[in-house]
Amino acid sequence: MKILVRNLDRNVTDAEILDLFKAYGKVESCVVVKDEATGKSKGFGFVEMPNPREAVKAVKGLNTLKVKGAGIRVKIAEDKA
Repeated sequence: MKILVRNLDRNVTDAEILDLFKAYGKVESCVVVKDEATGKSKGFGFVEMPNPREAVKAVKGLNTLKVKGAGIRVKIAEDKA
């Protein structure tokens, strides 16, 4: 299940996000989206969790959590049409 993580502080790393989600179960992938030109974070990322039950628990548990002073937004990613 693909999860969208928004409102990230620009200094948050893939590893920091991975640590948050690992507490809820198995994580297949975790990436903070970066600007191609500057290499800096765009303030959002994606996490993939294979177990839907664990993914839903992670979304509920992490949404609005303060990470480096910013309340992150976590939700199930919608498939592009």
